[in-house]
Amino acid sequence: TRGDGGSGGREVFLMAADEEGPDPFTPSTARKSAVKPVTPSPTQSIGTNEVRRLNAGRAGVYGGTEKVSACDVERQISYLRENPAKSEAFGSVLGITPSDVPGYLRGLTPVQLQWDTRVTNHGYRDGKANPYQAILQSGTAVLVDDRGLPRVRCACGNPLTDPVQQHSGYRRTGDAWPAFNASNVVVMQPAQQVVTTFVLRDSENDKWVARPRGDDGDNDEPTRPPRATPTPSVSVVSPSPDDETSAPDDETSTPGEDTSTPGDETSAPEEETSTPGEDTPAPEEETSAPEEDTSTPGEDTSTPERDTSTPGPDTVSPPEPVTSTPLPEPSPATSTTLPPSMPAPATSAPSM
Repeated sequence: TRGDGGSGGREVFLMAADEEGPDPFTPSTARKSAVKPVTPSPTQSIGTNEVRRLNAGRAGVYGGTEKVSACDVERQISYLRENPAKSEAFGSVLGITPSDVPGYLRGLTPVQLQWDTRVTNHGYRDGKANPYQAILQSGTAVLVDDRGLPRVRCACGNPLTDPVQQHSGYRRTGDAWPAFNASNVVVMQPAQQVVTTFVLRDSENDKWVARPRGDDGDNDEPTRPPRATPTPSVSVVSPSPDDETSAPDDETSTPGEDTSTPGDETSAPEEETSTPGEDTPAPEEETSAPEEDTSTPGEDTSTPERDTSTPGPDTVSPPEPVTSTPLPEPSPATSTTLPPSMPAPATSAPSM
């Protein structure tokens, strides 16, 4: 039943709403009157590698009975206090110390699932929390955090975390309930902002309830139904046969990003492969640069030829007037006398 890369990491346990399940942390603290499985509406079939995500902060995602808490939080706290080893193991899953467990539990909100939901469940075995993948039936009483994510299953007191990356090789274990359909299973995605009030569907009384975050139901108020019914979004995780061999790495590294991460991880290499492609033209530019450098020396080689014919930088400018005036009067004598007369105004004096 392990989810840490062992052989049991390929199993997903089906857990009915009122079922305690294997290796419970505590006796059930779920209130039977609040646990009423909800049959999800029919949906279109999806592929094996597709995942239905649901925003956990949207109104109507969860259910609950007005003025009734789905879970007895104080009893949950008492059970863990009576067993310090369990309290320590419980806190280790959620990243808190045993002394912080009571305050953490009181900050969660008791609600009911409205969809069959996949999570990473944690049983207590051999003095530590043992993770395994599970599908919780709609109607299950859970405690959710301020982003709407399930963090405790009340029927067993087990801590919950996000499901690990999905693979096509998973096997479902346990008895399915009559309304179970693999195509209806959802994965909860955290709300983008902290949820201050949860709008719950009270299916028992056919009404809608507004429950403040961290409240046990005493401050419930009637409210209007949401404008639109929450609808899961479908995405493809694209597992491959190679994923089965690398599953232990995925399961240990992505227990919180489950389904959204695989898509990003597969797109990241594509960007990396395109980047080297962009780097390949760079050498071509470098090779063209030397060609320009080779042309420059060519120009330099022509310059020395001029320098050899006319020594000195001062003679570079005189040749132009020399070629323009002396052409009608070609004489070797004048060509020898012209250079000394060029800088002087001798030519201008006769014209005057």
